[in-house]
Amino acid sequence: MRSVFQHWKLSSSQIIMFGFALVILAGALLLTLPISSREGIHTPFFNCLFTSTSAVCVTGLVVYDTATHWSAFGQAVILLLIQIGGMGVVTVAVAIAMISGRKITLMQRSSMQDAISAPQVGGIVRFTGFFLKGIFLIEFLGAVLMAPVFIRNFGVVDGIWKAMFHSVSAFCNAGFDLMGTNAPFSSLTGYVTHPAINLVIIVLIVVGGMGFLTWEDIRRNGLRINRYRMQSKVILTMMAVLIIVPALYFYFGEFTGLSPKDRFWSSLFQAVTPRTAGFNTIDLNMLSETGQLLTILLMLIGGSPGSTAGGMKTTTVAVLIACAAAVFRRRESGCFFGRRIADETVKNALTVFLMYLIMFLAGGMVISRLEGLPLVTSLFESASAVGTVGLTLGITPTLGGISKLVLISLMFFGRVGGLTLIFATLPATKNTLSRLPLEKITVG
Repeated sequence: MRSVFQHWKLSSSQIIMFGFALVILAGALLLTLPISSREGIHTPFFNCLFTSTSAVCVTGLVVYDTATHWSAFGQAVILLLIQIGGMGVVTVAVAIAMISGRKITLMQRSSMQDAISAPQVGGIVRFTGFFLKGIFLIEFLGAVLMAPVFIRNFGVVDGIWKAMFHSVSAFCNAGFDLMGTNAPFSSLTGYVTHPAINLVIIVLIVVGGMGFLTWEDIRRNGLRINRYRMQSKVILTMMAVLIIVPALYFYFGEFTGLSPKDRFWSSLFQAVTPRTAGFNTIDLNMLSETGQLLTILLMLIGGSPGSTAGGMKTTTVAVLIACAAAVFRRRESGCFFGRRIADETVKNALTVFLMYLIMFLAGGMVISRLEGLPLVTSLFESASAVGTVGLTLGITPTLGGISKLVLISLMFFGRVGGLTLIFATLPATKNTLSRLPLEKITVG
């Protein structure tokens, strides 16, 4: 694959885009095989394409219940696709090259930098080795902690497999589950009151979604937060706000009919999972329209850059808030922790926000029109797809072909990244020294 990309002289953005597309296609072809289904039958390619896209894009939207439709082989294929999607196609390719002892080329280093949002190419191989070890260690610990619960409920072999599957799915923010043997499409609703499962899944989601650069800051500086990069400080601050505030709303505004213990775990889980994991411990149709709207906003925001999560990213929203605060206070530019935000970063944040908003609204409106569904329900589905979340109000399996194609496009867009797709598809314009005349326009 590498030699083909080099022969075509593809950019880093194009390598990332085509890499994801090829893995999705390969996964879809494997899932069509009779060995992939429990009944040993051929599964329609389009539905396999939807499932493969959802897995590689770590979304979790499904047209078949994962536990009851797919065989052990099919589930293993899905788990492999989730792992590749969570780590990133370029990361996996570089990891294979490192293990085989091959030299990492400058093109691979540059692609790796773009894939994980690293600030520089220097040290990228060492950093890649660090977070690869971290990924497998965290997933292993998550499986070990959940295994006793699942072994008690499902037996040794099935319990260990479920622990491994859910640990990888949670860390990669995928949202695929194997609980359909109890009730199809039930996710983790059977563990709404179980502290161990709730806590482990929540920690895996948060750690997977905070970004690999933040990991390095924590490893290097520990609790000396003043030494962290500005980006890490912003990410940790936004994560805290986006967990605590929604959790308080869900606790006091949505789950008042539950006991205090059940309400605590349900509220905390529901505040974490929309960014962008896709598990649920309660029936999402129980939420009021206000609760569903809050969930939609959390799904669109997503996780942090350079992580396993999707969405427009916490830093994008933070930059927009900082710029708005600068306008309110009549300052020249936004700032964080005594550092000014570059104009280029502001432009990128505005572009990403606008792209996600357009895709989210357009997708929801198309689905609502084609399927005759309420607009809020359709917007919930499109936000889940473009944010690569996987939460649903139960309409995914019933959607028509065009609506599923819309969701496939949104999932791909959400995982690869809006700017990556734009840079990959549109030619770069040459910079010139000349500038157009300046004229003011009134806004607001």
